Amino acid sequence: MRLRHIFAEAGAGLRRNLTMTLAVIVTMWVSLSLFGAGLLAQQEVELAKGKWYDKIEITVFLCSKAVSSGDNCTPGQDTTEAQKQVIRQTLESNPEVAQGGVYFESKHEAYQEFKKAYEGNPLQGSLTEDQMQESFRIKLKNPEQYDGVVSSVQGLPGVQAIQDLKQILDPLFSWINLLQWGTIIASALLLLAAALQIGNTIRLTAFARRREIGIMRLVGASNFYITLPFLLESVISALIGAALSCATLAAGVYFIIMRKAQVSIQSLNWIGWNQTFLAMGAVGIVGILLAVIPTLVTTRKYLRV
Repeated sequence: MRLRHIFAEAGAGLRRNLTMTLAVIVTMWVSLSLFGAGLLAQQEVELAKGKWYDKIEITVFLCSKAVSSGDNCTPGQDTTEAQKQVIRQTLESNPEVAQGGVYFESKHEAYQEFKKAYEGNPLQGSLTEDQMQESFRIKLKNPEQYDGVVSSVQGLPGVQAIQDLKQILDPLFSWINLLQWGTIIASALLLLAAALQIGNTIRLTAFARRREIGIMRLVGASNFYITLPFLLESVISALIGAALSCATLAAGVYFIIMRKAQVSIQSLNWIGWNQTFLAMGAVGIVGILLAVIPTLVTTRKYLRV
């Protein structure tokens, strides 16, 4: 009988404040979706770093007849064998280089990689094997520590240029991290707005039922029994908002990541259902907390009659 009364009161409260309830649901939906998107973005960054940082290497491009730029190059000449030997010895003796981490790529090997990369593309026939650059590829012990390797060879004769993949990836990860934190901050502000809306809704509902609350007090009803209908109202609103948010995240991952991004860019590790379910779980927990905490705070203050 008591449970029936509690559910009846909660249903009446939701119908009585239908407009505010819908506002709470929509706000929770948007804010929790942004929160979940921020969590997914964070997991995507970690997956991308885990793959690419393990593969980060430094490439030392050698002088070529076809490449005239470079302070250490003699115009119209390739790097000599003696210069290559000095460069190799310098790299292999560097403590930042992994054991066996120095690999020499000839013009022929570079040309084969170029043809493979541009197979079926008009650019495939734009270069000849003789126009390719020889290079040393260096695997590091720690991808975060590369300055010593760069400084040790950048002034050696025969070195045309040095490319560090980390310098290319770091700005990308920085922008992704910035986007991720922007999403989390925006979602936090919206979650705060949702919590305030829930508190205001409960406060107005409690004021509208002040006579009923007074009667319940007189007949000896406990604070928990009085609070339960309000708590149920806010939890129902939060669960609806969280469910819509989870559906939005699942649809976004499926249509944007799995159907588009994974097909277009197969070289990256992409988030999947495991990461999505973790984000959805966090969304559900945060949604319930946002419903329970403001309700308990508000009822404690406004249900004293």
